[in-house]
Amino acid sequence: MTQLFPPRYLPEPADPHALDGEPPLRQAGPVGILLINLGTPDEPTAKSIRRYLAEFLSDPRVIEIPSWIWQIILRGFILTRRPQALAPRYKEIWLEQGSPLLVWSQAQAQGVQRHLSEGGVDAHVELGMRYGNPSIASAMNTLRAKGCERILVVPMYPQYAASTTATAVDAVAAYAATLRNQPELRFVKRYYDNPGYIDALAQQATEYWALHGKPQRLLLSFHGLPRRTIQQGDPYHRDCMETVLLLKRRLGPDAGLVHVSFQSRFGAEKWLEPYTEPLLREWARQGVTHVDVMCPGFLADCLETREEIQMQCRDAFLGEGGQQFRYISCLNDDPLWISSLADLVRANLGGWIA
Repeated sequence: MTQLFPPRYLPEPADPHALDGEPPLRQAGPVGILLINLGTPDEPTAKSIRRYLAEFLSDPRVIEIPSWIWQIILRGFILTRRPQALAPRYKEIWLEQGSPLLVWSQAQAQGVQRHLSEGGVDAHVELGMRYGNPSIASAMNTLRAKGCERILVVPMYPQYAASTTATAVDAVAAYAATLRNQPELRFVKRYYDNPGYIDALAQQATEYWALHGKPQRLLLSFHGLPRRTIQQGDPYHRDCMETVLLLKRRLGPDAGLVHVSFQSRFGAEKWLEPYTEPLLREWARQGVTHVDVMCPGFLADCLETREEIQMQCRDAFLGEGGQQFRYISCLNDDPLWISSLADLVRANLGGWIA
């Protein structure tokens, strides 16, 4: 039989297994790092706050009551009043560059990117907010556009809670569910006991005291949760207490200064105790005059730290007779913390990088 096209003249397909019109096989590219924080309004206005709260407070992991009941309460009462009340509080803490939470979270993402790049790690770092902007979907789209087929998700919550870490994981999974060709995903669940995190907290306190002197008491104020969530299996309280124990060990002879409380109580049910503001009031009435407060569960300053702690709690303590109230900032862009966070990321990239 006559061979019309000798083998040497037949074109060699780039992929002998590809179908007509199928896109070329993408080689393994850089790894993606997605840092996720809670979120913030775009502007310190009632309209922007209303849009943010509507998304945040509609999350069933945040408000665990039947949706149809809660939506009546949320849209009939909370969203008609609370945004106007919160707007002045947000304006008071707003930075020139924008929301403190967004500004510091972006600084952390940029710092991790710098450390990884200087260490020779081929990675792209993006920030996504669980509620608001930049969204998790937009951050994931950016990573995929940069060729990241393997993505490490790092919620910016050292202590695990279903209402923070789990809902961030839910959002990433919901995004992945829309894709035909999903990236390979890994998740960091918690790092309440990470040595670099504990060292950064300890250094934050000791360096502050070296400059300004020590207080009578150091209050570690964590975000609160309803007690029933702990009874239902949420490990958050235990994670917080482990962080406190490790920090006290790290502080050595100053461990006796440390006390614990929980802030940001919402609603009528019982939350984790003691509550931060009532405890500070009681201390002042008992004769405690000099107090420092840190918020180890918050990695970036936000409304709950700058306004609730630094302003409301300060006024409450001084109003009951306290003489000195000092708030020690969150880790924010602290160099030791940024280096430790980059190390945490690198440690969770095993098998993805050389």
